[in-house]
Amino acid sequence: QVQLVESGGGLVQAGGSLRLSCATSGSTFAITSNGWYRQAPGKQRELVASINRGGRLTVADSVKGRFTIDRDNAKNTVYLQMNSLKPEDTAVYYCNVETDYRLQFRTYWGQGTQVTVSS
Repeated sequence: QVQLVESGGGLVQAGGSLRLSCATSGSTFAITSNGWYRQAPGKQRELVASINRGGRLTVADSVKGRFTIDRDNAKNTVYLQMNSLKPEDTAVYYCNVETDYRLQFRTYWGQGTQVTVSS
């Protein structure tokens, strides 16, 4: 089991910045990737960015050059730095981890944090 606690969402004006944090605990040794997803009203949940155990990054085209994902292994925390925010970035952002323990694959989600970007 892995527990995820998100923080850092809020209201910001267009062009501003926010930093989301996702602290993990429990069986963190089994984590194979950490990611951030978002879901806007009426839309499907989409991948924003992810980082795997080896450090390989995946970043959505819509946020490339503006958002950065990084991980502090000592703190078991993953961050999403969001710069140059746009109104279309408004969504609930979810932290995600994938785990592999003896070939038992599981996905865990955070509770979600609201990000609202005003124009």
